[in-house]
Amino acid sequence: MARFTLIALFGSLLAGIASAAPVPVKLELAARANATGTFTEQDYSAFQISDGVGGTAVDEANAVFVDPFDGVDLSTVSSDTVEAINTMREAAESAETDDFDPQIDAATGATADALSVGKTKNKVLKLTGEIQAINIKIAQAQASGADTSDLEDSLNEEQTKLNTNIAADKANAGKTSQGVA
Repeated sequence: MARFTLIALFGSLLAGIASAAPVPVKLELAARANATGTFTEQDYSAFQISDGVGGTAVDEANAVFVDPFDGVDLSTVSSDTVEAINTMREAAESAETDDFDPQIDAATGATADALSVGKTKNKVLKLTGEIQAINIKIAQAQASGADTSDLEDSLNEEQTKLNTNIAADKANAGKTSQGVA
């Protein structure tokens, strides 16, 4: 992966010389800086996406778990960051089982409906975090030459669940969504 980055940087340098345009070195440096600190572990109430309306969960979940790694070589992500992702994903999972389920069971009418929409958005959030952690583990395993077949099987399984919940969220587009945080 490092060779690919070096080749890409060298290619950018040559393209910059050929076109007399500035070389995007600042962008490359910014990407490396992202790997060292733009993802910060947060309490569930700070990153939950269930309030608002349905239909936007994939973008909101990506903003939490995927976008901070835009342009980052996932094989360079620290174990502390992976642990933070997992901690946040576990918080979303706990919210689902410990908070959403009992509140939905106790609610009726519009409140129950809004909580159900929020639970679906929360599932998208949880699964997006799970998939991002798996993608990082795959990138790290590939960088070290390790077998990734078990991780890829897990990724496919979680992606299937995520696709189901994204479709359910899109079916809820515009409906009131209520969180539990």
